[in-house]
Amino acid sequence: MTGAAAPAPAARPRFAGRVAVVVVYTAAMCMNGLDSTIVNPALFTIAEDFGRPVSAANAVETAFLVGLALGLPAAGWLGDRYGVKRVFLAALAGFTLASALCAAAPGLGALSAARAVQGVAGGLLTPVGMTLLFRAFAPHERAGLGKVLIVPTALMPALGPPLGGFLTEHLSWHWLFLVNVPIGAAAVLTGLLGLPAGEEEQTGRFDTAGFLLAAPGLALLTYALGFGPAHGWSSPGVATAGVLGLLLLGAAVRHQLRTDEPLVDLGLLADRVFGAATWLALLTSAGLMGALFVFPLLHQAALGGSALDAGLSVFPEAIGLMAASQVVDRLLPRIGPRRLAVPALLLAALVLAALAAPGVGENAWAVRALMFGIGLILGTAVLTLQIAGFADVPPPAMGRAMGLFTIVRTLGGAVGIAAAAALVGVLAEDGTHAAEPGPYRAALLLTAALVAAGTLVAARLPHDAPGPPPLD
Repeated sequence: MTGAAAPAPAARPRFAGRVAVVVVYTAAMCMNGLDSTIVNPALFTIAEDFGRPVSAANAVETAFLVGLALGLPAAGWLGDRYGVKRVFLAALAGFTLASALCAAAPGLGALSAARAVQGVAGGLLTPVGMTLLFRAFAPHERAGLGKVLIVPTALMPALGPPLGGFLTEHLSWHWLFLVNVPIGAAAVLTGLLGLPAGEEEQTGRFDTAGFLLAAPGLALLTYALGFGPAHGWSSPGVATAGVLGLLLLGAAVRHQLRTDEPLVDLGLLADRVFGAATWLALLTSAGLMGALFVFPLLHQAALGGSALDAGLSVFPEAIGLMAASQVVDRLLPRIGPRRLAVPALLLAALVLAALAAPGVGENAWAVRALMFGIGLILGTAVLTLQIAGFADVPPPAMGRAMGLFTIVRTLGGAVGIAAAAALVGVLAEDGTHAAEPGPYRAALLLTAALVAAGTLVAARLPHDAPGPPPLD
């Protein structure tokens, strides 16, 4: 990193250890990615089973998101303090146990509480798991990790809704959580036997003040962004949560910049490459999640399509993301991060804008082709910045860098959805134009603008791909 002496390179695990890292990481992240979307189609059935209104069942998803926000800030410090292997397996075991508790929940309150525990474990899994993965592979070897990173982050969330609907209809909603138990148990056992021993980094005391500011701040802001579009930004609960969340996060940022041992090291953003990759993660996540949120609404409310049609029209985006891992594997080592990311972001913005063109949304095959293009092109940019951004991060800083990166990316997705929903709400004028395509097309153009803005940041990425370390 800039301004710091280069540490001695850490020993990489042997082949068997690397295989175990990839297998356990993929299993854990697939569970986490699937659980972020698999419950949505079952909320109506869950509410019926417990004799509660559908609106009350939203607490199941809110609890998961709030738990996720609580777990993220502490992930980096915990991994450094107790070792990434130990924390990762503990979080994986907690996620698996919480899944079993969700399936056995006797009421909506118990289910929401178990989902909150699942969210906290999931908030630890993502940054600590990526730290485990990136420490196992040198920077010049990470281009090939696109195939590993893209499966849980792209395919699993896309498979969640159809799989959730199938399990709920043909078995019961309890199986949405039971499927995690054997997979999680096998992954924990594999990790205990096969993961290389993790080394604990030298860490200072836990930043209690920083955690007490950042964790509830993130949780409250996530709640406000999630419920603001549906319940109104001026509703007492949303407005209070949003204002308090922003105040707490502002105080957290001030504290992190002043303390000697911050929980979230914001100083990492001063590094040219990592800082650029992190801000790009915010913009691309906002653009992608905003588009995936607003286009199904356009398809149903304005164009008269069914919910199933809307879901199927978006699904090719996940296939495109899978193909992006092959593109990055081949092109990143040859042409470098900047020359790959900048054109990809510009082209992705054009494809998003094309979705807003009149007449395109009515053509099912045009939509599928454009959605595939979004996944392929934007996925190429996202994987490029993720791999290039951590090339110069030394192993001692990897845990906190992953935690910060994940927090910013997660907030970016929430901001993108909220911004798209807010624009639709303003342009629809109290619902009188909710069935017209104009507001939804304007929101799609907003997501395209967010992605296009990323090209200015991508110019800070390095010209050349990471190379192998020099021979002694």
